[in-house]
Order: sequence, then C-alpha cells, then structure tokens
Amino acid sequence: MCSGRVDLEFIFRAFSNGIDGVFIGGCRLGECNYVTHGNYHALNVVLLAKRIMEHIGLDPDRLRIEFMSSGEGILFAEVVDDFTQQIKKLGPLGEKEGIAEEDLKTKIEGVERLIPYIKIAKKDKLGSHLEEEKEYDLLFSRDEVEKLFAEAPSYYIDPEKCQGCMICLRKCPVEAIDGGKKIIHIIDQDKCIKCGTCYEACPPRFGAVQKIIGDKVPPSVPEEKRKIVNEK
Repeated sequence: MCSGRVDLEFIFRAFSNGIDGVFIGGCRLGECNYVTHGNYHALNVVLLAKRIMEHIGLDPDRLRIEFMSSGEGILFAEVVDDFTQQIKKLGPLGEKEGIAEEDLKTKIEGVERLIPYIKIAKKDKLGSHLEEEKEYDLLFSRDEVEKLFAEAPSYYIDPEKCQGCMICLRKCPVEAIDGGKKIIHIIDQDKCIKCGTCYEACPPRFGAVQKIIGDKVPPSVPEEKRKIVNEK
C-alpha cells in the first residue's frame, strides 16, 4: 500500500533473480496519505541502491523511482513504457556492464549479506526528507559508499573469553553462530550478515564478541578444544 515498504533487500533480490530493471512508483512527495511519508524513505533507498550498484559495476539506470498520483494513469503508462525501452537498450543484466554471470551473482550476494549493516549505518540519512531534486545526488556520495563497504565489520568470538552462555547464539537472527552450553561459540562468516546483534548481546562482563574492521578474522578454535571446563 505504500512505497515506504520498499527495502534494499527487495531491490537486490530482484537483481539476484536475474531481473534486468526495477521500477518503483510512489505517491507524489508531500502528498502521502500516511503520517510516515514513506515515499521519502523509498526515494532515499533508491538513491543509496544506485550508489551501491555503481560500486559493484551495475548501471544505476536499471533502477528508477517516479512519483505520481493514483489518478494519473496516462502518465504512469508513459513512464513505464519509457523505462521499459530504456532497459531494452541496456540489455540483459550484466551484459552491457561486462560482468560475467558468476561474478555478478557473487557481487550481488555480497551486497545482500551486508544490507542489515548498511541500513544500520545509514539509518539517519535513510530518514531524510529531500525537498528538491538537486539534493538527490548529494545525499550519498560515491566515496561514502566506497568507505561503507571498506569499513564493513566482521564479528569474532574470542575463545578465551567465551563462557558458552548461548545468549548471542539465541539472539542471532540468521543462525550464524554455532555452539552450546559450555561450548565455545563460533561465528560462520559466510552466514553472518554483520548486523552486530551478537556484539550488543554479549554480556559486558564477558566481552567475548569482538568487532573487527580492516583485519582478517582469526581462525576458529578447533572442534576438540571447544569444550569449556571450569577450573576450581
């Protein structure tokens, strides 16, 4: 019912499924029927998504957002027809950009894993209300998005501090943590979405979950050394 429900995840899931272009239509800015004014959020999501597309080598013209009223059927038809013709000229996803199918899949999957982190990092800007079209290019810069990806954190559980309390394990939204009672927990880096939930959940008195930026994640403790034995 509202373009404000559009999420970064929806956009990149579409591209992951091989869609060549994504069109989003919303009510005119300032004319939202809801107090949330979700169409501003949709605009900001699209502006950020376009920068991310540039970052991974996709043509940002494959994504478009337009605002119009529900009574402007002719305008809607004209805009969609124009976008359809534009996508036909661009051709299949990745072809014009010169990205091989497997490489494209890897790039998009990498973005999808980072979406929770991206939404948290850019929460304030995603809530902006841009009034003028000239402001659009200024909301998210290329350097800003480059830095966003370069500084994406990884999380690691220090085996020397882990108490096997299972708090972080239960809180993880994607079941990326393996462990048990009195078993040193480990994070599956391939499943981790870098949301930081485990970091926030770990009791301060333990401080076992480490946030790592710019460095490699240490190897996981061997299976045979994961049992925690309390010394008396």
